[in-house]
Amino acid sequence: MEVSRLLATSEHIEILDKVDDVIKMIVQSDLMVAYVEASHKLEKDEEAQRLIHQFNDAKELYEDVERFGRYHPDYTEIMRKVRATKRKMDLNETVATFKKAERDIQAFLDEISEMIAHSVSDKIIVPKDGLLSDSVCATGGCGSGGSCNCQVS
Repeated sequence: MEVSRLLATSEHIEILDKVDDVIKMIVQSDLMVAYVEASHKLEKDEEAQRLIHQFNDAKELYEDVERFGRYHPDYTEIMRKVRATKRKMDLNETVATFKKAERDIQAFLDEISEMIAHSVSDKIIVPKDGLLSDSVCATGGCGSGGSCNCQVS
C-alpha cells in the first residue's frame, strides 16, 4: 500500500512539473504578451481610464434604477446614458485593443481547458468564456430564475 502511494505521489509530481511547463509556454505565448501589453497601455491611457470611470459611474446609476425597472422615473434617461458611455468606451482604440486581447487569451485558455478535460472524458463540462454554460446565466448569473430571458442549456 505504501509503495502505490509513493508511486501516485511521484506521478502527481511529474504531472505538476509538466503543468508548470505548460504554464510557462502560455505566459510566453504571443497571445499572453499581447494581453499584458494591452493591459499596461490601458492602465496608462488617461482618456481610456476616464471613459472607463464614466461608464462605471453610469453603471452604478443603472444598478440603483434596475430594482424598479421601467417604473423608475429616470429609467429611460439612465439607460441611454449607460449605452452612450459604453459605446464611447468601446470605441476607444486602447479599450478595444485590450478587449480583443482579453477575448483572445480567454479563448486560448478555454481551448486548452477543453483539450485537457476531453482527453480525460467527453462528459466533463468545460467552462467557456470563464462560465459554465449549463449552470450560469449568459449575462453572468441573474439569480432571477430566468426572468432575464437567459436559457439554461
